[in-house]
Amino acid sequence: MSSYAPPVQRLITELGKLPGIGQRTAQRLAFHIMRADVEDATALADAIREVKEKIRLCEICFNLADEPRCRICQDERRDTSLVCVVEEPGDIQPIERTHEYRGRYHVLGGALSPIDGIDPEDLKLAELYARTTAADPKITEVVVATNPTTTGEATALHIAAVLRDRAPGLVVTRLASGLPVGSDLEYADEVTLGKALTGRRAL
Repeated sequence: MSSYAPPVQRLITELGKLPGIGQRTAQRLAFHIMRADVEDATALADAIREVKEKIRLCEICFNLADEPRCRICQDERRDTSLVCVVEEPGDIQPIERTHEYRGRYHVLGGALSPIDGIDPEDLKLAELYARTTAADPKITEVVVATNPTTTGEATALHIAAVLRDRAPGLVVTRLASGLPVGSDLEYADEVTLGKALTGRRAL
């Protein structure tokens, strides 16, 4: 039986449901919230409520949005012929921070994993294929930026195979993977080093 008052225990329990938050961290967060000013605690509660009430999926790319279309899909300066496929909305921001990509996105909502019961129909794959065959806007390249994991690689291969069949003229590329800048070869694992060798390019 908990020694905390029921409202405190409820707060700890709810915080403990967050990913990566254990019991001790949940307790620390709960006590931090209780020590905070009423204004700060209310602002946090209001931010959570607002996100749940106002945030939806973009009708085009399925990124997070507070309008029918996300900011990126509304931006007419973006290259509509280029689409980058990612697993989750959170994968977009790291790509944006590079300032190297000026196309649009398509968020799948996960990766294929038959073991976990995630099949093609559970992802936004049909919508991706419909976008690539639409005449307006005409898409010429799809960059597959799923995670370099077993499920991410399986998803990338599945997408490439389907697009080769449905849109033969479409260029399908995969993000290169290999050695991070500043690393030493002796610390690289075999898979990463193998990917770097396979993806080598001329200088």
